[in-house]
Amino acid sequence: MNVVFHKRFDKMASKLPPKIKAKMVERITIFSKDPLDYALRNHTLNTPYKGSYSIDITGDYRAIYFLVDDETAMFTHIGTHSQLYR
Repeated sequence: MNVVFHKRFDKMASKLPPKIKAKMVERITIFSKDPLDYALRNHTLNTPYKGSYSIDITGDYRAIYFLVDDETAMFTHIGTHSQLYR
C-alpha cells in the first residue's frame, strides 16, 4: 500500500513526543506492508470521520486515514483518542 500524508497530519505529527514519533513510523511501516495486520486494530470510523479508518499507534494514540484508491492511503490526522474524538 502506498502511503501519503496530508499537510495537517505532518503538522500534528511534528508535535508528537519522540517515543510516539518512533512508534508512528513503526506502525505506518507495518501498515504499508499489510494494512490489515491485526496489531494495527484497523477499523472504520463514524462521524465526524465518516468514510475514514483508524489504526492504533499506541494504546491511546491513533492515526486516521482514507483510501485515495485501491493502492493509496492518505493519513490525515494523528493524536490521542480524546484529541481526535471530542
